[in-house]
Amino acid sequence: MSGQQGTAGFGAPKLPIDLALVRSQVEQSLRELVKAGNVQAGQLLVVGTSTSEVLGERIGTSGSAEVARHIYDAVAAVRSEAGFYPVFQCCEHLNRALVMEREAMLRYGLEPVSVVPVPKAGGSMAAWAFRHLPDAVVVEEVQAHAGIDIGGTLIGMHLRRVAVPVRPTHRQIGAATVQMAYTRPKLIGGARAVYTVEETADTGRCD
Repeated sequence: MSGQQGTAGFGAPKLPIDLALVRSQVEQSLRELVKAGNVQAGQLLVVGTSTSEVLGERIGTSGSAEVARHIYDAVAAVRSEAGFYPVFQCCEHLNRALVMEREAMLRYGLEPVSVVPVPKAGGSMAAWAFRHLPDAVVVEEVQAHAGIDIGGTLIGMHLRRVAVPVRPTHRQIGAATVQMAYTRPKLIGGARAVYTVEETADTGRCD
């Protein structure tokens, strides 16, 4: 997640990867996630990204602003269609805090923390998002409705229970593995429980 210091504080890609392909694969993966999880406008979708892993390097060693830019643009494109709030996870050096829009923070009753993500403390993806999301803030945690993890950044701590895995068409973006999940409400009540309005036949008394 965090990268080596380079021009303007960002690293540069080390490997010849097709950034246009990276963007298109992220877009496709997100559209699949939105469809599978029925992600609605105004819901939270967490994005964990190691730009180092996308480049085939070990997480936290070779962050790239260019990779971050293309992934951010892909997220923005799908967000414009689906209306979710994107939430970008920082690296371990900021305890996996998250970058989001102030509007989303207020809507979900979250509290901001005072920090500015940079490539070496936050990661290239979070640093890019902080500078390009409208009125960006950082929060310590969220309970997101869905998420995508590009490069093994461990987004599970920021997903609501219960998470349902989604297998993307593209199992890798660049050299990074991809995992996705949406969440659903818990099913409670056991054998007598009714989970849809259509199932309202008498299942026995319980007083």
